[in-house]
Amino acid sequence: MKWFKRKNNEQPQLSLDEQRAEKLAELGAQLWASRQEKGLSLEEMVTLTKIPRRLLQAIEEGNLNDLPEPIYIQGLIRQFADALGFNGVEFASQFPVGFPVVNTSSATPTSPISMGLLRPIHLYLLYVFLIICSVSSLSHVLNNAAFRASNSEPKQNNQETVVNNQTNQSANSSTVPVSNRLATNTNDQPVQIGVTLKASSWIRVVADGKTEFEGVLPEGAHRVWKAQEQLTVKTTNAGGVLMSVNQQAPKQMGEFGKEEEIKIAAVKPES
Repeated sequence: MKWFKRKNNEQPQLSLDEQRAEKLAELGAQLWASRQEKGLSLEEMVTLTKIPRRLLQAIEEGNLNDLPEPIYIQGLIRQFADALGFNGVEFASQFPVGFPVVNTSSATPTSPISMGLLRPIHLYLLYVFLIICSVSSLSHVLNNAAFRASNSEPKQNNQETVVNNQTNQSANSSTVPVSNRLATNTNDQPVQIGVTLKASSWIRVVADGKTEFEGVLPEGAHRVWKAQEQLTVKTTNAGGVLMSVNQQAPKQMGEFGKEEEIKIAAVKPES
């Protein structure tokens, strides 16, 4: 009598989803190790692969639920591997996509034409073509999304910079120290001022509320203005401007490089 020994060490066959999860974890660990060895961050990999960060992270962590269809996953793995120096096609081929296999064996004879139509190589080539088209379309969509996101951020930053610059300019213009001194004309006549430039300076002269002059006068220039009620003289370089009131001895308006504004009002005789 013959005795047959039962094989207890046979492993149960994994389902296709379990095979994908197991292989994704293995490939993701290899990609993570290679990225760490090269000292590259996920943000740098996003730039190299044009793949969103969340998909790269899901591949490294073996998180199948956060990834698209298996066909797309294989394409993403290929791009990831290519960027790290692997043979992307060979590396990604380890991930099971799940091509249906056609059984050509039959109890009844089949014609050569039927055999040719059912050859697995034909189906394989068809699926490869579909994978290439799908991955290309997905990459194009992801690239466009990343491009729009990268363009919108600089525009927003530029708008914030313009607003900040305008705010700073407003703050600076409101805090410029100006003495706004008021000099008194001791005569009864309309007020008259004369300015002589020791150095090139910007000057603005307002006579009775009307701007008579605004601009830069060169060194050595001499100008005279009159008003019936009030003259206002403003300069950004007070040390370079000598000013005389009603032909009196000229005096320096202030310190060099300092902004100064002086108002001279005519004094009316008491009735």
